[in-house]
Amino acid sequence: MKKLFHTAALVGALISGAALAQTAPVEVEVDGAWARASTAGRKVTGVFMRLTAKADSRLVGVESPAAGSAEVHAMKLEDGIMKMRALPALDLPAGQTVELKPGSYHVMLLDLKAPLVQDSTVPITLVFQDAKAAQSRIGLSVPVRSTAPDAASPVDGHKH
Repeated sequence: MKKLFHTAALVGALISGAALAQTAPVEVEVDGAWARASTAGRKVTGVFMRLTAKADSRLVGVESPAAGSAEVHAMKLEDGIMKMRALPALDLPAGQTVELKPGSYHVMLLDLKAPLVQDSTVPITLVFQDAKAAQSRIGLSVPVRSTAPDAASPVDGHKH
């Protein structure tokens, strides 16, 4: 009986250790997050923030119950025309801040279920992947603004 207990405890410890090794969170600091208030008749809006990862990582997805879908986008000037496209992932090099801002990288909330109004918040979940393809999520409650907040005063800093 004593031998069986020790064996079960050892197997449990090994399983727990393996599970911990596979689910170690991607460490990313999220700073200055804000969402643009939606305008009458539009069912899309942008979300902006600064992301700093401790190790090489990627932003591979975004989710929000406030929208039918959410995507990471890039805007780029090509032949004098500003073009926007969805990205499958956004690289986050270790120790470098990647800014999601109007006219550049950003999150798009598509098919909004209700308008986003000034001084409310919107729930968003960011999905990250590390170099070993392990994923982790960071949930945020993002303030809604009509205009960009002052860059010198972060809106909603999160460190994870």
